Amino acid sequence: MTIFLSAFGHAVAAAPPNRCEYPPGLSDEISKKYPGTHLVSLADLEEYDRKLYQKDHGTRCPGLVRVNFYGDGKPTWALVSIAGEVGKRKTELVVAHQVSNDWEFRSLQASDGTPVVWREGPGKYEGMYQEEKPIRAKNPVVVLCWYGSSAILYAWTGTEVKKIWLSD
Repeated sequence: MTIFLSAFGHAVAAAPPNRCEYPPGLSDEISKKYPGTHLVSLADLEEYDRKLYQKDHGTRCPGLVRVNFYGDGKPTWALVSIAGEVGKRKTELVVAHQVSNDWEFRSLQASDGTPVVWREGPGKYEGMYQEEKPIRAKNPVVVLCWYGSSAILYAWTGTEVKKIWLSD
């Protein structure tokens, strides 16, 4: 019995943590501002989408990523909140930026479906439409992706958020 408990204890300790949890201090603010929502998690994704996400991002949370979006080094998170039942889901991409002891929220996209979010580094990004001007991002950018459908890149210019379609 001791061997069983010892082995079981190691298995429990080795289990990966829930990667879809808000950082300390942000959870309460999100629950006030976006009641009835939760972060998009691997469990929210269809099997095919989950496999695609995991191929590129492992076990990270598909609805939360830390990103130095504004280039000031302050705690900043891009998050996808989700509410509703399968087939009637509403999602919202939000950038949460901690300034002093307060959080500032910027909604970048509201939509249907279940997109995922990740960050990319600074650089030059070109959209898929000719009328879109390339974005030269000085800071990391945020990508919102609906697998099999579209992906949009968001970048902070220093005064506003610019977006371009990477795929449609």
